[in-house]
Amino acid sequence: MTNNSVATAPTFFAAALLEWYPRHRRDLPWRHTRDPYAIWLSEVILQQTRVKQGLPYYLDFISSYPTVQDLAAAPEDEVLRHWQGLGYYSRARNMHHTAQQVVREYGGQFPTTYAGLLQLRGVGQYTAAAIASFAFDEQVAVLDGNVFRVLARVFGLTQDIAVPASRKVFQQLADTHIPADQPAEFNQAIMEFGAIQCTPAKPDCLFCPLQSQCFAFQHGMVSELPVKSKAKAARTRHFHYLVLRHADTVYMRKRGPKDIWEGLYDFHLQETDTAELSATELLTAVDALGGQLDTSRAEEPTQALRHVLSHQKVEAKFHPVWLREPLPAQALAAAGLSAFSRSQAEELPKPILIANYINKSIR
Repeated sequence: MTNNSVATAPTFFAAALLEWYPRHRRDLPWRHTRDPYAIWLSEVILQQTRVKQGLPYYLDFISSYPTVQDLAAAPEDEVLRHWQGLGYYSRARNMHHTAQQVVREYGGQFPTTYAGLLQLRGVGQYTAAAIASFAFDEQVAVLDGNVFRVLARVFGLTQDIAVPASRKVFQQLADTHIPADQPAEFNQAIMEFGAIQCTPAKPDCLFCPLQSQCFAFQHGMVSELPVKSKAKAARTRHFHYLVLRHADTVYMRKRGPKDIWEGLYDFHLQETDTAELSATELLTAVDALGGQLDTSRAEEPTQALRHVLSHQKVEAKFHPVWLREPLPAQALAAAGLSAFSRSQAEELPKPILIANYINKSIR
């Protein structure tokens, strides 16, 4: 990472991107600020999220928590509720913890250098580079999926981008092209170029300003670059949710650590090795909870719903279970369940799978 005081002529690559960017960039709110908090917020939200999906969340967060102090002071459940639907909930928890760290250890002011930003929890090389360049004009190149793709295609890099050791090669290349006097503009340009011009599928090579210098285009390798080894096949898990209800009450529980959806709320869960939960198994589970089934209000379970995560697939079935009496306090404590009204359940932070079921099926 360099920081040259003398401006030099931009390389052909930087010059082409800096000419392309003002004419094609999207008008996005975080591009109109130098506030490191707002920039950091946008980067956390947009990790593994498309701009179209992430924009409403960014606007909601910046409205609900205008300053890092506001976010730090918010209850975690409230933050997770605002995050609901974005997935990768560890990002939200890390974001909340980072806000508290900035307030507690840095007096509410973000570090102003790349090296300093890396000391923040959950802030990696990409996010630190983005904040350092966008907010503080530090000459440090960003590397995200879009940047990897553009560099691999234009310069013919065949290193596997899924291998951590390849990052150094791409970083060194990006650092040689980032101009000292326009680091923010260059970083925005290369990311935007990858997002809307040099796209993963069907890139617009015909009208690409780098066509004549692009290794991939000249050698017929556009679809082959970047090289990225496939991840392991996702495993499938079978979730059977017992939607325990009595009168206007629904019973839910907060998920614990070391599994998906940590800190979010769902229903009592029976995880099995197969797609089916027999009537006997269901009755046994209800009995173990100390519940008495109201057979006059029997309902069919939902069809299995698939929810695909980065490393696993969840096949979920919801089994409505009406109870003759409320679950006793001792049983609730043993199962980690709590009683909620429908309106209370709506306000809890939940996986989108659970939120959709409540909206559709619980009246």
